[in-house]
Amino acid sequence: MTVDRTRASDQLRSVLDRLTEGRAAALERLFDFLAIPSISTDPACHEACLYAADWCAKSLCDIGFEARVEPTDGKPMVVAHWRHPDGGARPHVLFYGHYDVQPPDPLEAWDAPPFEAQLVDDAQHGQVIVARGASDDKGQVMTFLEACRAWMAVDGALPVDVTVLFEGEEESGSPSLAPFLAAHGDELQADIALVCDTGQWDPETPAITAFLRGLAFSEITVSGPSRDLHSGIYGGPARNPIRVLAELVADLHDAQGRVTIPGFYDDVHEPSGKQRDAWGALGFDTSAFLGEIGLSEPAGETDRNVLEQLWSRPTVEVNGMIGGYTGPGTKTVIPAQASAKLSFRLVPNQDPAKIIDGLHRFIAERLPGDARVSFGGEGGSPAVGFDTAAPAFRATAAALQDEWGKPPVVVGCGASIPIVESFRTRLGMDALLVGFALDDDRIHSPNEKYNLTSFEKGARSWARILAKLGDHDVSL
Repeated sequence: MTVDRTRASDQLRSVLDRLTEGRAAALERLFDFLAIPSISTDPACHEACLYAADWCAKSLCDIGFEARVEPTDGKPMVVAHWRHPDGGARPHVLFYGHYDVQPPDPLEAWDAPPFEAQLVDDAQHGQVIVARGASDDKGQVMTFLEACRAWMAVDGALPVDVTVLFEGEEESGSPSLAPFLAAHGDELQADIALVCDTGQWDPETPAITAFLRGLAFSEITVSGPSRDLHSGIYGGPARNPIRVLAELVADLHDAQGRVTIPGFYDDVHEPSGKQRDAWGALGFDTSAFLGEIGLSEPAGETDRNVLEQLWSRPTVEVNGMIGGYTGPGTKTVIPAQASAKLSFRLVPNQDPAKIIDGLHRFIAERLPGDARVSFGGEGGSPAVGFDTAAPAFRATAAALQDEWGKPPVVVGCGASIPIVESFRTRLGMDALLVGFALDDDRIHSPNEKYNLTSFEKGARSWARILAKLGDHDVSL
């Protein structure tokens, strides 16, 4: 495939001009999308999720895709394709996003109704879009769709062949995704997946995520007496499951913040000196990072800085504990059982099953007499890393530099995106993770926001990325 570079440059310029001219209409479309209360975890919002899927399919058809809503046992998938009419060989990408959102609770903490999007003046960021889903993930999804819309309006074609997959259960564990990939994997095959569910380095600097931590989780239940007991009659002689559980959970870390499960770090590789130097050069502001959430001191491993903790070290966190009476007033009981939910964030080479097995042995070795333990809700997915020297990665970096006037920061991500590992293991496909969210977007929290510049420059970035990936010198 030979590319007329002058014509290609003129086309891209026209596409970018089109995005500028269509700002108001693009924002109106995003606000329509944000108005749909597509909360996948709430059964009362099931019809809204169905409507959101239809809305996405219709939008894709309006752009020029062949799109459909594909039923599942849960919320439907949206699948769409655009192929160049000439049928020639060209790069093919799969774009993934999700149309479901987190519940907006607590409603009283919102400055305006969560599904009535507002354009608000912000002292730090200028204008911001405030609504549930503005950043996670509807605003991010729309950056890509608006880029495609502009390309089709200007050229009648996209620079690459594109398949789109939107799911409606990302915020509730994606239970329908694995069976859907098993049934429709062949249809979704592409050279590479594009995922816009990550963030920028700062408001003026783009980023490409090259590493995602893996995840493992478990719920521990400690049982003691055969029933709840009166603490006056049995207090002292009777084993208290809450006390046992609290001691077990406290034992998971030492005074330096390291995880004490034997073998936990066996498969963890240290970052190279070059990596550490590159991270140090980023000028990460620990005080600002923690200050934004009302904290002041890093609480992880004492010999690691915050970026090392997030990008190269595994963790175990207690996500919830419950036992005994937790209602109003006093009820003096020794409970029959107590439970804790744990999650592990894992780095490359760590096996979730091995980590869970280590937890089981750790608990068994410390369990006192008259206490029993059971485990539930266990599972996980491994960490994912990408080749930053791959042609598609370099092309994307060049496109982002063209738009933002500076090279993107190559970052890790302390969170997990299980779909990325699924693309690799089930479809044999790597992914490019490019997003335009910011740490202070308050995703999953009241007053979620998305910077207007993130939305507009995100669309321009995708327009440039599609052009670069369509270049005949770029091999995927």
